[in-house]
Amino acid sequence: MRTRSVLSVPGGNARMIEKALASSADIVMLDLEDATAPAEKSNARRMVIDAVLHQDWHGRPKTFRCNGFDTQWMYRDLVEVLQGTECAVDRIVVPKASDAAEVRGISILLRQIEMEFGRETPIQLDVQIESALGLIYCEAIAIVDPRVVALTFGPGDFAASAGYPPAGIGLADGWDAAYPGHRWHYPMSRISIAAHAAGIRAIDGPYAAFRDLEGLRTSALTARALGFDGKWCIHPDQLAVVNDAFTPD
Repeated sequence: MRTRSVLSVPGGNARMIEKALASSADIVMLDLEDATAPAEKSNARRMVIDAVLHQDWHGRPKTFRCNGFDTQWMYRDLVEVLQGTECAVDRIVVPKASDAAEVRGISILLRQIEMEFGRETPIQLDVQIESALGLIYCEAIAIVDPRVVALTFGPGDFAASAGYPPAGIGLADGWDAAYPGHRWHYPMSRISIAAHAAGIRAIDGPYAAFRDLEGLRTSALTARALGFDGKWCIHPDQLAVVNDAFTPD
């Protein structure tokens, strides 16, 4: 399965979901976390269920992102969406993972729901490394369970967690000019090596300036040089550049 481009789309926006599923993205991810306001979580879950059951995914894994471990929404995301779709989801993106035990706990819950509906193929997990603690444990997270098929870098939350000066998501700013290197080199290298050692995919985070396609290309090629297999996109216009960057010549 290709993972060159992962297009993130708000889980509560039917028009954007339909547009995303008609795009050239390798994976379409319906987002119940950052792209869904707290007051809209419940309605967004219903829209994700409807999309999984009734939309044409064109052979892609049916994918959504749940909320984080430190919220009151995660358990409902998992239970309501999986029960509402009769366990028809193929892949779940898990944000802000801090250690392997958290991921293993999700796997245990998923197995119980799979048993309820007689699903034999395990639901896959794409685990986001978005904190200093998550980075410390990324090697353990990568191998904790066979469900884990990818590690994804989350630069925005990671910067806040690790005390990096603020910058746009995936972008350089004046602080980078003061540092004689690539500010994400260490976390990206460690995530990539952990993923490859475990035999899973490494996926880079988004580039926020979606109209800056040259900057996006540079970001994608840098990730490719560090061993990443793909990159998140936040707008369909980014897909052609990202798909090209991660397609072998």
